[in-house]
Amino acid sequence: MGSVFERRTSRCQAELRRREADALVIGPGSNMYYLTGFDDEPSERHLLFVLPDEGNPTFIAPEMYYEQINTASWVEDIRTWDDTTGPDSIIDSTLSRHNVKEGDVLVNESLWAKFLLDLQSKLPETEFERATLVLDDLRMIKDDDELDSLSSAASASDEVSREIRSLGDEVIGMTESALVEDINRRLTEGGTGPAFATIVGSGPNGARPHHRSSDREIRSGDPVVLDFGTTVDRYPGDQTRTVVFDGEPPDEFETVHATVHAALDAGVDVVEPGITAAEVDRTVRSVIEEAGYGEWFTHRTGHGVGLDVHEAPYIVAGNNRELEPGMVFSIEPGIYFNDEFGVRIEDLVRVTENGCERLNDSPRTWKPL
Repeated sequence: MGSVFERRTSRCQAELRRREADALVIGPGSNMYYLTGFDDEPSERHLLFVLPDEGNPTFIAPEMYYEQINTASWVEDIRTWDDTTGPDSIIDSTLSRHNVKEGDVLVNESLWAKFLLDLQSKLPETEFERATLVLDDLRMIKDDDELDSLSSAASASDEVSREIRSLGDEVIGMTESALVEDINRRLTEGGTGPAFATIVGSGPNGARPHHRSSDREIRSGDPVVLDFGTTVDRYPGDQTRTVVFDGEPPDEFETVHATVHAALDAGVDVVEPGITAAEVDRTVRSVIEEAGYGEWFTHRTGHGVGLDVHEAPYIVAGNNRELEPGMVFSIEPGIYFNDEFGVRIEDLVRVTENGCERLNDSPRTWKPL
């Protein structure tokens, strides 16, 4: 039945009906691509995908976008407007044609406020809710093509990890920013570029989980947190290793690294269909807590990975969503000593019928290659 995008749209409509929602209205972003095969950067112009609970969907788009949408997407009903007349009449007629008058309409979280306010003014009796109510469940279960892309991105990211570790003491004296530049160049050669802002946190900067990079020079004995990934067919890799490129690490570092490594392995070992995301978080966290480092593990255990680097399922306390085959997410425990150093090790895993498969296989030790 049609393209993968049509099949996804059909499943989405079934979910809309199940939730008794009238329509889905989304702007540019990963959800638009997931359903239609077309995406663009958000702009000040109205570019909307309207999916009723039954029947064919509609694109509302600036006239200049017609050929792009027609080429990239399976959607046939493309209603355009120009800068002289504006989009109001097209929006009104589309909502009327799809009988969107009241009830529930789901919108994506990244829809700009100006567009949501326009919709609210045209549909005063309508209750607006988040599209994640429907799309999260659909996007969490990856199809074979998505899994192949994620696996390829993980492998390409692992190869860059090996290359960087093999530099050894050549890294000493480089700034974090210079190393980021080198990593990003290699990620572009292995895929289509960085999947997110590459993290290089050396010494005390490694204690900041989302430190990006700075002009600090990497020194002998510094633990260096390296968190990066490349993209293949729009799907990202994401892995983290903590490396000491030269010299002796700080006191307690080896114990901390071994604890984080053990927590990662425990999390991977417990993953299987039927357990909850919260149980994975609890398993990982308990290893760190039992070692006496619980207060220094300051973030969730992981996040789903797909068209977005961070998406459902989130591996965090309180998330009782049961794992299912086809889910892909990170397990990334960390311990962070302020003003001293940090350690994080991260792998992506895919839930299988009987357990899980690691998508990453680059060395997890702290020594260079």
